[in-house]
This record gives sequence, structure tokens and C-alpha cells, in this order.
Amino acid sequence: MLKEIAHDLVDLIFDWGYIGIFLLMAIESSFVPFPSEIVLIPAGYLASQGQMSISLIMLSGLSGSMIGALINYYLALKLGRKILKRYGKYFFIKEETLKKMDNFFDKHGHISTFIGRLIPGVRQLISVPAGLSKMNLIVFSTYTALGAGIWAFILTILGYFIGENQELIDFYLKQITITVLFLLVLLGSWYAYKTKGIKYE
Repeated sequence: MLKEIAHDLVDLIFDWGYIGIFLLMAIESSFVPFPSEIVLIPAGYLASQGQMSISLIMLSGLSGSMIGALINYYLALKLGRKILKRYGKYFFIKEETLKKMDNFFDKHGHISTFIGRLIPGVRQLISVPAGLSKMNLIVFSTYTALGAGIWAFILTILGYFIGENQELIDFYLKQITITVLFLLVLLGSWYAYKTKGIKYE
């Protein structure tokens, strides 16, 4: 099943080129999440065959990721507060909780956004609390681009050097994910130590 999807995406990327990568990554980064590896790894493989450019893959993928992230950010910014004030009590979300989130993102939004963009299953959602807390747009965009760019580069290079060997891709992707998560734990621990004593409320 996954192989068939990956094959169809390779065909789609080949037919639509960089616009296809842009659109798929925009969707992946918004409210319709699916694994970005099934977009960028095949694109990296096509680059290894001389059919695409790594720099343009990165530009298309990162641009799409930013658009998707900004969609989530602005939806949360414009609508999220109103929805939570009306229905938040049903999910045990109080005004005090929102104030704590605002204070937290005001102080630590940059590191939270960067780390969140590198965690599978979280990268699409980190834009929502950033928008809810009205995080500075330039700071949000900078750290979103940094995190998304690193992940896009990893996947593209993986596809470039390993190609269509699905078994090796699965193995190395698992190892890379574990390594990235370990480094993020170290980064988070270091940051928590450096900011120890800062209150969020």
C-alpha cells in the first residue's frame, strides 16, 4: 500500500515538478498531515537521476511548509481564541490556561517552535499554540523555517543517496529520527537549565 502511494507520488512530482512538491508540502504542513518523507525522499531520488535540482527541491519544499504553517498560525490567531472562549470549558481549558500559554510562548516560543517542527506528529500542530498566543510572526517564521528546512534537507539527501531502496530508507529514517529526538532532548534540557528560574505565570 505504502509503496503504491510512494510510486504515485513519484509520478505526481515528476509530472508537476516543483509545484507538486510545493503543494504537497503545504498540505502536509497544514491541517491535513501526512508523512513528508513520501514527498521529499522520492524528490531526492529524482535529483540523483539528474531530473530535479536539490536546491529547487529545498526551495519548493520549504516554501510549501511555510505556507502550511502560516495557514495554521493565522487560523489559530483569528479564530482559535473565539472558539476556545466559547467552547473551551467543555475541554477544561480556562482563561487562566490561555494566559499561561501566552506567557510561555512569549518567553519560549522560539525554542518550542524549532523543536516542535522536528518532532513527527507535532510539526504540523506547533503552529496552533503559536497562533493562539499571538507569537511574534517574524520569530515564528524564522524558527519554523529553520526546523522545517533541517528536516526537508535530511529527507531530500536520504532520497538522493539511497534512492528507491525502501528497506534501507526505512532503516536509516528510523535511525535518523531517533538521533534527532535524542539531540532535541539534549537541546531542551540545556535550554531548561539555562532558563531555570524563569516563571511562566
